[in-house]
Amino acid sequence: MTEPPLDIETGEVVQGLKALVSVLKRTADLLDVLNAEAFRANAFRGAARSLEGLNTPLPELRARSFRGIPKVGPAIATELSRYTETGVFEPLEEAASQIPPGVLSLFQVRGLGPKKIQALWHAGILSLETLREAAHDGRLAAIKGFGARSAATLLEAADFALESQSRQLLNTALALGVQAAGWLEGLTPRLSGELRRGLDTVGVLRLTVTGTAEQVLEQLQGHVEQLEPAEGKPLVTGRLEGLPLEVGYADAEARGALDLTFGGGSQYRHNARARADELGLHLSGRGLRRGEERLSTPQELDVLEALGWPAVPPEYREAEHLAYGLERLPATSELIQPRDILGMLHTHSTWSDGAVSIEGMAREALRLGHQYLGTADHSGAAYYANGLDAARLRAQLREVRELQGAGIPLVAGSEVDILEDGSLDYPDELLAELDYVVASVHSLFTLDSARQTERLVRAASHPLVTVLGHPTGRLLLRRPGYALDLEAVLEACAERGTVVEINASPYRLDLDWRVALRWRDRLKFAINTDAHSLGGLQDTRYGVMVARKAGLTPTQVVNTMTQGEFMTFVAQQRAAR
Repeated sequence: MTEPPLDIETGEVVQGLKALVSVLKRTADLLDVLNAEAFRANAFRGAARSLEGLNTPLPELRARSFRGIPKVGPAIATELSRYTETGVFEPLEEAASQIPPGVLSLFQVRGLGPKKIQALWHAGILSLETLREAAHDGRLAAIKGFGARSAATLLEAADFALESQSRQLLNTALALGVQAAGWLEGLTPRLSGELRRGLDTVGVLRLTVTGTAEQVLEQLQGHVEQLEPAEGKPLVTGRLEGLPLEVGYADAEARGALDLTFGGGSQYRHNARARADELGLHLSGRGLRRGEERLSTPQELDVLEALGWPAVPPEYREAEHLAYGLERLPATSELIQPRDILGMLHTHSTWSDGAVSIEGMAREALRLGHQYLGTADHSGAAYYANGLDAARLRAQLREVRELQGAGIPLVAGSEVDILEDGSLDYPDELLAELDYVVASVHSLFTLDSARQTERLVRAASHPLVTVLGHPTGRLLLRRPGYALDLEAVLEACAERGTVVEINASPYRLDLDWRVALRWRDRLKFAINTDAHSLGGLQDTRYGVMVARKAGLTPTQVVNTMTQGEFMTFVAQQRAAR
């Protein structure tokens, strides 16, 4: 139960007060699965609802040990205090210990609540694998409360959950890759495979080194589980924090061939080997050969020159780039870089569900090298995130203007909820007072495709919407995007000049790079961290990795503009509508 907490209602990764609400709700859900006395689950849910309705900052609640809050009794208050200190909520851990791990994994399946999970447990369905089997063979449809239609929906959701279990988020995999590279110091370690190409999730952690199997084994011994050389391949395998690890090794003269073959996507590798065959060569991780002679290829460029191929960045070595046409994509030197991002346009503060004041977030953004910070706290419909009603937004706007007057480089915005009919959560006259507007969906994810599409098209077409936030609503490895005609939504953005967000949170990375690649010539993008804390401001690099895979240059991303340029852009955007 140590993974980042999720809001039970929305699936959002949560922090601060929202994290407390999340663990209370999850505890209640597990008690329901255990068929515990109803009053126990109701106590945790009541406490969660009470915390949701508070506007009190978390530090103040901690200072008074959560006492005096309606529906938060002494026992729960004590556990909440411990949780804020240790990160462990004992009632949740105790309930989880009584449920088989496979049954707990069923909470990953969208559409399964505690009562249905309890029914599945009693029916002998104890894991994602057995849920999928039961959906296939008809047993699931026969369970009371399910049926054929429900079984088909749950089968799709179970497949998504199973696939997610075999992969890891980019930020986690990157941290593990850097750690493994540190253990291989002296062997010129390089990140390879999906990590080097900047995929949004990683299934296998790959590195390359200049050295031997014996050297790799010696330096990874004690750090990596199941460590062993692969039979017949220049490869050492193992597992690091549950993620498969592969370390390719070669001598210095073959390192370029190893890096090229080990790091490219499957189609790119296949094409490279086929091209070598055409030229009477043989390409593998052991080197590039002409008959018995091994050619000297210490760098990837040596291999590419021998093949007569152009040098393309690792980000482009996917089947989608080959289909798009490498000649249509900019050179490596033209691609956007983290240092090009001058402003943060989607951040949260203690006004809603963030952990730091607006001034604190702005000062950290400046320390990181940005030139300005945009405020984008939640609107009132996001009640679970302490969203701002109209009066509180005006109060926040006054604070922002005062800070601007004191020399803090801020632009005043809001992340406004898109309501069910596509209208926005604030009236137009209030939106017009803001410097810019991010519009996002945070609820009603299960609307049918036609209604969801109409909803987003209307919001994207609103004359005061600057940016469409996290357009598909996906949470990587947690929740797929909602059903919609994304092409129609992006067409509306293109027609109205609405900027499309590439949400840099490693939990989202939404818009997907494959979609951004298709639309790169028709849209403007914003790379936003969606930061709720100081650390979140550093997620810019993940959004830039997505943008680079989409072949984006600085001119295609609006927050590479200076503050003045961005304000002019918004004014022109509004005037054109």
